[in-house]
Amino acid sequence: MKAQSIRRTFVTDFDGTLTRQDFYNLFLEQLYPADAPDQWAAFCAGKITHFECLRNIYAHVPVGEEGLERFLEQIELPPNFPTLLASLHTVGWEVVIASAGSRWYIERLLARERVSLPVHTNHGRIVDGRLVMELPTDSPFVHPHAGIDKAAVVRHYLDRGHEVAFAGDGITDIPPALLVPPHRRFATGYLAARLTERGERFSRFEDWSEIVTELLK
Repeated sequence: MKAQSIRRTFVTDFDGTLTRQDFYNLFLEQLYPADAPDQWAAFCAGKITHFECLRNIYAHVPVGEEGLERFLEQIELPPNFPTLLASLHTVGWEVVIASAGSRWYIERLLARERVSLPVHTNHGRIVDGRLVMELPTDSPFVHPHAGIDKAAVVRHYLDRGHEVAFAGDGITDIPPALLVPPHRRFATGYLAARLTERGERFSRFEDWSEIVTELLK
């Protein structure tokens, strides 16, 4: 199927949604010192943005590029990920990643699977051994709060007449999830809890492959 004929787009979060592990959570648990400033508390108090929270945490620890590469070995994409993507493509689904994380590790993990996908996320580079996140000012979906406006990514495809599905697990996934129909809304973790509180319908998942099964029906 030619790319220009695809009218179905599956926008998926990355950490904790497409991957089994969340880069942010693992970084906090294993690398961020217990006595370091509580950046998440500062974010929840409205003192810093979501982007600043993650940027401050990652830049705090000089792990080094080799150390971060080893750290990434813990993060898993779904088994047979390329096969899952191929099966989605056969029925017209284009997969697009929208993440508040960083391109530095997302593209490395995709390359490990020999997969290339559209990725809308924050930039990142290693400076003095630290992972430094940077706002993607070259993106049409840049937003000062999370770096990437996931809702804007979803609207981009909706406005072009695409059928859109969305999957996520975190706080930045609430607005985009609410833009798609309930039968195309997939949630786990924090997102599932918040949607449940609001009385919003959605499909709960534990593994990304479960979403693929639903989209293939």
